[in-house]
Amino acid sequence: MYNSKSMKVILLQDHKTLGKKGDIVNASEGFAFNNLIPQGIAKVVTKSTMAEAERTQARQEKEKEKKKKVTQDTAKKLDKKKVTITEQAKGNKLFGSVTKKDIAGAIGEQYSVEIDETMIVLASPIKELTTQEIVIDYGDGVTAGVIVTIVSK
Repeated sequence: MYNSKSMKVILLQDHKTLGKKGDIVNASEGFAFNNLIPQGIAKVVTKSTMAEAERTQARQEKEKEKKKKVTQDTAKKLDKKKVTITEQAKGNKLFGSVTKKDIAGAIGEQYSVEIDETMIVLASPIKELTTQEIVIDYGDGVTAGVIVTIVSK
């Protein structure tokens, strides 16, 4: 039976089966020395590389927390705000529809806040005059509810 020795390596870039950049993983010696290290995907874990990895990880955590704080502040700024979108309609039905892109654009115009349309939770485009709360999902459990009113021109 084949007995392979394993070793710890730190990933220098994301690897589809081993993990993400900065992760410390076990890999067989042969795979590490023949593939990962020569290709610059990983390097052997030593005391200095371990310390470097810990510093990098701490810095990334700090940046992530800072970004989350900014996101939470933006969400608070938008939460329960009213956004009005004017569209052509006949009776209660719109000639077209209001999409995530339209809502993101209206928020940008009315509140000077950039919202990516993929963050807007909308099951289907709005096709009638209405007022409804639309959820903006920033990820990491941060959301804001914006009240969108569609009015006729």
